[in-house]
Amino acid sequence: MNIAILGTGNIGSGLAKTFAGSRHGVVVAGRAAEDAKTLAESLKTGGQQVQAADISTAVGLADVVILAVPFGAVEEIAKSADFTGKIVVDVTNPVKDDFSGITVGFESSAAEEINAALPGVRVVKAFNTVFAQVYDAGLDFGGQSVPTFVASDDEDAKAKVINMARDAGFAPEDAGPLSNARYIEPLGYLNIQFGYMLGRGTQIAPAWLSR
Repeated sequence: MNIAILGTGNIGSGLAKTFAGSRHGVVVAGRAAEDAKTLAESLKTGGQQVQAADISTAVGLADVVILAVPFGAVEEIAKSADFTGKIVVDVTNPVKDDFSGITVGFESSAAEEINAALPGVRVVKAFNTVFAQVYDAGLDFGGQSVPTFVASDDEDAKAKVINMARDAGFAPEDAGPLSNARYIEPLGYLNIQFGYMLGRGTQIAPAWLSR
């Protein structure tokens, strides 16, 4: 599949690096065209084939669009391209500016808000519980792959993202319908609490154990 990653910050860069190492095509885009070009060139220097494009072109080329931008930027991004028919992966955590909590939760979620703002797309929640620094060090934690919790109301879209995540080295977990993003997003915030406020650092990730 062709994957468009919208966002050239730490998360977007980490996801681009991770998916460029899989069998899928990757194009990166951001609000500043020069940032996307710089990211693509840096990854090519490392031997990874990544294209850079403007947002509209990147979305047009993609089967799957990953929103690696702050939740507050999604409304503007939605006006920048035609997302109709695309699988849109929401990576956002709706965290308050002062990190004192989340702005959406329990009765709705960032993913559900994005679903309402982008009619005609298939929204999938995933990758929001992974720190950007994890991508730098790799997804292997002593023989255990980093989990990602994948939720969507569209079973086909969810299956595609699960397979895409597995190809890249994640251990994807089927997290049910999109409404379960109401609980996955607070988990992302709890991970932030562990990492920064409780001193555990950023080489951590939540996992779901079973036996």
